[in-house]
Amino acid sequence: MKKIREIYITLFFVAISTFATGILHAQANPGDLKNATPEQRAQMQTGMMKSKLKLDTNQVLKVQAINLKYAHKFEPIIKGSDGRMKKMKEAMSLQKQKDAELKQVFTTEQYKQYQDFEQEMKSKMTSRLNGK
Repeated sequence: MKKIREIYITLFFVAISTFATGILHAQANPGDLKNATPEQRAQMQTGMMKSKLKLDTNQVLKVQAINLKYAHKFEPIIKGSDGRMKKMKEAMSLQKQKDAELKQVFTTEQYKQYQDFEQEMKSKMTSRLNGK
């Protein structure tokens, strides 16, 4: 049971990374997100980041490009038939790359807010899985 919980927590982390912090915050149905285009996912991610992190116009343009780039890279993972563990590894690797690029665009405070929000969402999912 503990192993299953750990897998769900890990998959949720991947979901956050893949589908964007804002989409999960809005409690969108992941099944619908699987059918979204990379452009739609990137747009949703950028909109949420713009709002949550108070990005300026220049940052929005850079973040949009990064989100779109990685939405396309995540597409084969999302739609692929590989096993969950392989998908998780690939997604985590891509997310690290994406985070490194976003870090170059965000201010120190914005990047901290971005990380805090991801951690908050991970904690919420952990609580749900533990039945709290």
